[in-house]
Amino acid sequence: MKILSIAFKNINSLKGENFIDFEAAPFSGNTLFAITGPTGSGKSSILDVISLALFNQVPRLGKISKKEIRKKGAILTRNQKEAYAKVTYETGAGRFTSSWSIEVNRNGNLNDYNMDIANLQDNSILDLKKSEVPAKNEDLIGLNYDQFIKSVLLAQGDFAKFLSAKKEERGELLEKITGTGIYRQLGIMAYERFKAETSDIEKQQEEIKLISSYLLSEDNLTIFKKDLKEKTAQTESLQKDLKLIEKQLELKKTITEQEKAINGLEAEELKLNAQLKEFENQFGESLKQHEKLQPIAEEIQSWKRFQQELEVIKDGLNKISEKIEANKKNTGDFIQQVKVFVKEEISKENLREKLTEFTEKIRKLQEEKAALGRDYKSKLQLFKTEIRELNLDFPENNLKAGKEILENLKTKKTKQKKQLENDLKEVDLENIASEKNRLRTELEKSREARSFSERNLEQKQKQLDLKKEIDSLKPELENLPKIIQEEKNLLISLKKDHEILQLKKENQLKTAQLEDLRNSLKTGEACPLCGSKEHPYSEHLPHFEDDLAAKISAKTLEIDAHNSKLTQAQAKLTHLDESLQKTKKQLNEIEIGITENEQILRKKYPEFKEPEVIDWETQVSQIKSTIEKLEFFETINPQLKSIDSGLPILEELEKILQRGKLLQQELQEQSKIYKDLQEKLKQQVLEKDFESLENAYHSLLPGNKFFDLKKQKDKLLKQKSIAETGISTLKKQLKQFKENESKRSEDDLTAELKQKKEAFESTQSNCEELRRKLNNNAENISRLKELENQIAEKEKDCRRWRLLNNLIGSRTGKEFNNFAQDLTLSQLIYLANIRLKDLSERYKIDKALEGEDDGLVAIDEDMGGQRRSVKTLSGGETFLLSLSLALALSDLASRNVEINSLFIDEGFGTLDPETLDQTLDTLEKLQAESGKTIGIISHVASLKERISTQIQLTRNGQGYSSLVVK
Repeated sequence: MKILSIAFKNINSLKGENFIDFEAAPFSGNTLFAITGPTGSGKSSILDVISLALFNQVPRLGKISKKEIRKKGAILTRNQKEAYAKVTYETGAGRFTSSWSIEVNRNGNLNDYNMDIANLQDNSILDLKKSEVPAKNEDLIGLNYDQFIKSVLLAQGDFAKFLSAKKEERGELLEKITGTGIYRQLGIMAYERFKAETSDIEKQQEEIKLISSYLLSEDNLTIFKKDLKEKTAQTESLQKDLKLIEKQLELKKTITEQEKAINGLEAEELKLNAQLKEFENQFGESLKQHEKLQPIAEEIQSWKRFQQELEVIKDGLNKISEKIEANKKNTGDFIQQVKVFVKEEISKENLREKLTEFTEKIRKLQEEKAALGRDYKSKLQLFKTEIRELNLDFPENNLKAGKEILENLKTKKTKQKKQLENDLKEVDLENIASEKNRLRTELEKSREARSFSERNLEQKQKQLDLKKEIDSLKPELENLPKIIQEEKNLLISLKKDHEILQLKKENQLKTAQLEDLRNSLKTGEACPLCGSKEHPYSEHLPHFEDDLAAKISAKTLEIDAHNSKLTQAQAKLTHLDESLQKTKKQLNEIEIGITENEQILRKKYPEFKEPEVIDWETQVSQIKSTIEKLEFFETINPQLKSIDSGLPILEELEKILQRGKLLQQELQEQSKIYKDLQEKLKQQVLEKDFESLENAYHSLLPGNKFFDLKKQKDKLLKQKSIAETGISTLKKQLKQFKENESKRSEDDLTAELKQKKEAFESTQSNCEELRRKLNNNAENISRLKELENQIAEKEKDCRRWRLLNNLIGSRTGKEFNNFAQDLTLSQLIYLANIRLKDLSERYKIDKALEGEDDGLVAIDEDMGGQRRSVKTLSGGETFLLSLSLALALSDLASRNVEINSLFIDEGFGTLDPETLDQTLDTLEKLQAESGKTIGIISHVASLKERISTQIQLTRNGQGYSSLVVK
């Protein structure tokens, strides 16, 4: 597994967007780099980005949720609205980008985090829930979260403690570092399983002993079976006697009860006669009157019922009934009038039928009106449900105005939809979900490409600045050699003039020394130097220059001045030449970086042909706008659907209201017809000697009372007949019973019954006790065989648990855990010594022997293999040993997975310069041999100087940090 790049935005103190590409320069040339910066600048946050993007966990906080972020103020940079962390990595399965993100919504609340994985082979997003992403990364990488932070992120602190810890403490640390706690659990589980298995066997063996003590002897078993047989025969004989006596007593009881029943029926007969007389006095006349009206009782009841129902209608109509004069016309006139109203042929014979039909028509109209009311309420509720999502203030009492509001809203939403369809013509609106995913992917690519492009533009701007700097240096570099040459030529001339003046001065001094000799020369006398007797210069002495010394001094000053100018020019030329070379080198590096960056940009983002001319802000803004419009488009369709569903319902409501009005009119018309029919009914009740229709109605017994009274009377007559028949029948039965009755008294029979029952119960109890003992004995024998079979089977299964418990089991799991940890420690020390040999050939790590200090031991090869406690080592030596252990743990944890990215935390500050160089040499060697990308987190100044590739973090005054790759 190798980390190729990380990208993040607003993580802890690292505000803004950042991107680190480990495949690009300067990492492509040197994969050993340092993460540097002051305390609190965010060095560890870079590592948090990696574990957060892969597993939604960070070492200092554990699993991350929006509640955790809100509670602890972690992860999301203060005062920012969104954050993301992305890691691109490579495994045998391919290249993948795992992303984690979170944002604040429009209401200022924190949305839940999101995670996904992109397959860079086909630029697809894996179909996973966010909760499934960490497990998928674990599957692709081959390491879970704990293994990942132990094999990729190496913290020296745990190993420094581990070196000097006592055996017990070291066991806890080793268990924590290597995750070997499972061996402790295995030891406990083996012990508990063996204990559980043997516990069942022991309990069953105890049960066997107990059951064996309850078994009957052979003699007792024989005696119990013989007694049971004899007593069973006695019980059967007694049971027959008991049944005979009980039957005789039952017959005597039946005779007594029969006599009581006859007396009771006779008394009931007298009572019924009295009730019939009282009933006739109370209800006889009412029944008689009702029977007179029985032929037209249904019409009268219908008249009264509809009279009550029409009271509601009368409130809205003119009180026509008050103006109608008493109808004194004869039956023929009435029938003629009914003909006019009902528009059918009416006669005395069919009057009742036509009245019933008319009444039924009124009833149906009333039911239809009620049904319309229910239908209206149902449709109105359905309409409210359909338009619920529109959040309209709908006027229920004015359907016409409501319909106009709904149609206006439909026009507005349709217009918005058409505008969105026009704006989104490049989008497949039939597949909105996939289009949103595509646009989000495009947005992410645009953001990443923008980072590349902006970085490229920055590099090109630096390229232009460096070229300008080179161009500005060239004129002066070309002019300086001329100036230097001129100064050199001038100095040669000045030096010649200076030499001439100096010679003149020397000659003048010599001339001055011979002046006395000139004065002593005489004409005719020989010169002591040349022997001449003529002495022309003895009188004509040469002229001396008095300012010659001043001229020499001035010339010397002039030479010094030009020497200084020459030196300055030469130094400046050297400086400018060095600056030019350095600038050219920087220019070359930048041009290489630009080329590599453009290659990466073309390779990773081939869809952006000319990224330099793209307006990235507009590009990103347009994609965001398209996504927002697409989301808005999603909301319009349901709204239009609600409107389209609501309008037909609204029209149905209007039709129901219209139908209700028509029914109201029809009911009003039928009321008039009913009044006319009422007059005919009055005539019929007068003929039956009743004063009025009301009087006749009140003479009718209410509801079903007539039938109830009739039924009550019939019931009394029937009961009287039954009583008479019962008395006759019981007397006949009583005569038969007395013929079969025993001559013995009831007391004698009862005493004998008691005696026989006591003997029966005693004998039966003895039988039951004997049966119980025999059954228990049989059950105990069966249970013994069952237990013996179970114990035999369990003994077979228990053998392996006994063996396993003897090997690894204990109550605390300590023995097996110590054994496993000792093996793990030996393997860890073996791998650590391999790493330590590269760091220092002086030491080896070993376990303490008996009698030595409880911690680990360092073997000092420079001291003849002397064994020293690690507690006697210096801080630097301790660091080297702990680093070797950390690297060994990485080797141990990743033995089944290739790890090509490694981060080593603080600890280098304890090393002296020589050891630091040696350690870095070893890490460089490890990097060169394995091709690993190795990052060192430190603030040691000399380490910064040694490692040229750096991720530098700086803090500003507001508490935020910025990141620069150099």
